Amino acid sequence: MREHMGISRAAVVGAALEVLDEQGLDLVTMRAVAERLGVQHNTVRWHVDNKQRLLVLMSDAVLSDLDVAALPEPWEDRFRALARWCREAILARRDAARLLAGLATTEPNTYRFADTVIQTLLDAGFPARTAAWANWTVFYLILGITQEQQGQQGHSADSPHCVTEFDDPAYPALSTAASHVSAGTYEERFEFALNMQVVALRAELAGAGAGADDATA
Repeated sequence: MREHMGISRAAVVGAALEVLDEQGLDLVTMRAVAERLGVQHNTVRWHVDNKQRLLVLMSDAVLSDLDVAALPEPWEDRFRALARWCREAILARRDAARLLAGLATTEPNTYRFADTVIQTLLDAGFPARTAAWANWTVFYLILGITQEQQGQQGHSADSPHCVTEFDDPAYPALSTAASHVSAGTYEERFEFALNMQVVALRAELAGAGAGADDATA
């Protein structure tokens, strides 16, 4: 672990996450982290070089503590559990979805999560391309819905802030489905979208199996 003047890199990242939780992403600065730790600005810079590097390390820390051993074995249950764990980890930190969405992170925790998702699908029999693309598809789903949820100001954190009535003849489909467009919590919407992805993956796996059966018939 990189240390300097009794302060470790982990301590710097931990302090940055505390600033994030208390003040939000826009106020996370190298100087704010230094003040929280009671050290000079240069001490923080020695550990993380610059703010961009700090943000990358923070984003990776958000995805720490994945307990692979606790995951269920069936691929569908495992895939769902990984997606839910990721969403909960991001929700646990203020502005974390916006933090992760703005970065391309190549750090151990981020890689470990992606590797576990992809391995889950490979073990189930999916081709490598499907496994890799399904990983980023579910990650984008998590980031999108969670960023909207965390970005609400002055509204319930559980339900989208949507109009409850819509009646415009120029948009007949929206008018017909207005009550459903506005209904549901973020959690319900996430579970719906996650289930749609699992159903699509299940259908692809079944189709691949049927194709193999036809080829050997």
